[in-house]
Amino acid sequence: MHVPIPLFAMVMGITGLGLAWRKAGHVLGAPAMVGEYLLGTGAVLFVLIFMLYMTKAIAHPGEVKAEFSNPIRVNFFPTVSISLLLLAIASFDYSQATSLALWAMGTTLHFIATVYLMGRWINHAHEIHMINPAWFIPVVGNLLVPIAGVRLGFMETSWFFFSIGMVFWILLFTIVFYRIVFHNPMPAKFLPTLFILIAPPGVAVIAYMGLMNHQADVLVKLLVYSGLFITVLNLSLVRQFLKVPFFVSWWAYTFPLAAMTIATLDYLAVTGGLGLTLIGWTLLGITSVIILVVLLATTIALFRGKLFVPD
Repeated sequence: MHVPIPLFAMVMGITGLGLAWRKAGHVLGAPAMVGEYLLGTGAVLFVLIFMLYMTKAIAHPGEVKAEFSNPIRVNFFPTVSISLLLLAIASFDYSQATSLALWAMGTTLHFIATVYLMGRWINHAHEIHMINPAWFIPVVGNLLVPIAGVRLGFMETSWFFFSIGMVFWILLFTIVFYRIVFHNPMPAKFLPTLFILIAPPGVAVIAYMGLMNHQADVLVKLLVYSGLFITVLNLSLVRQFLKVPFFVSWWAYTFPLAAMTIATLDYLAVTGGLGLTLIGWTLLGITSVIILVVLLATTIALFRGKLFVPD
């Protein structure tokens, strides 16, 4: 009954880390198989969590409806389509047909989710305290479409989704930053969502470099370094984050860090440099440790019966 939709962020974190290790294998000479094992784990987790949530939908449709009606929880439903897009990226090297099928499903579902949620934002009244960085999820997911889309040959479709993600990310960033700075602090369980602020510039770098044939122009530099600054800013608040008891929202720490790691390594592959190499290794290490800690905390909560509890 109480399986939460944000649990799909677990797939995003593990798969994102797998892609980061795969990229590190190409750029830093790290053990590439670590990434492949993580990507396989992410695929298995997606199947298990999807089956679990579908069981909830069949047995307790009212609970799913309640989540979908919640102005905060509803923004996590696109984590399903984002997980499909990440698995499409992961599977490209193994089977382009599988990658295409996953990409087509993920792209279609995410487009529907984006249109629906933006329409909902427009048609429903929202108090400023309802807004948090989780609102980025349906918007920023559009930036993932070009990563596999370009390699699959869908150039104009990729530019279409990239444009949506970039324009509305900037608009939402302004609103969310205003809410964080000028209104009451977010509840403790939502503090981990501050890490979602890292995801847009990180994913945008990966997508844009693919669209531009891996050239590092001014926009890439702007996105990389602004993303690294937001990462440092979040890490500087570690004392506040350590005070937050375990919630499923801890998985918000994971994918944004993985995305920023991949973006840094993509940029390093073009520009080189000892400084960026050290930053790449550091981010890979930090991301791996944080995801391991969150995974252990999730496992402990599961066995103690504290993972699937009423919100």
